[in-house]
Amino acid sequence: MATAGRNLSEYKKISTPNGADFRIGIVVSEWNDDITFNLLDGAKSALLENGVGEENILIYYVPGAFELPIGCQFMFDAHQVDGIVAIGSVIQGETKHFDFVCSGATEGIMNVMLKFNKPVSYCLLTDNNKQQAIDRSGGLHGNKGIECAIALLKMIALKVS
Repeated sequence: MATAGRNLSEYKKISTPNGADFRIGIVVSEWNDDITFNLLDGAKSALLENGVGEENILIYYVPGAFELPIGCQFMFDAHQVDGIVAIGSVIQGETKHFDFVCSGATEGIMNVMLKFNKPVSYCLLTDNNKQQAIDRSGGLHGNKGIECAIALLKMIALKVS
């Protein structure tokens, strides 16, 4: 969704649901943690800013992006959360490993959503280089963690309406 000249951190607060009654999970990859922890900070701050109580935000850490789907599934199994923000960062390397990790994580996250009938907001950066990841995790294009947290609030509100 990020394009030149677009800041991912901008959203219309008036059209964002109040999350006071929501319990939110965040599953974050520890791989590329200089990127993913910035995304985590953005997501958490957006949730707090929109009424979600600190006590209603549950965070799981997983080793990498490929583990995001099972981390989300573990969270849905163990806790009553309304939705999850899945945070990761995969940066293109010299091998096809990038393609397999991105594809597996994407399909896995979709399967978890459909299995539990609850939203999982896709905050997996799949960038060509480190600078693109920096630009989308608090740099030039804002913070995709904020965008994904807002999308999650909207999807939870849609489900309960």
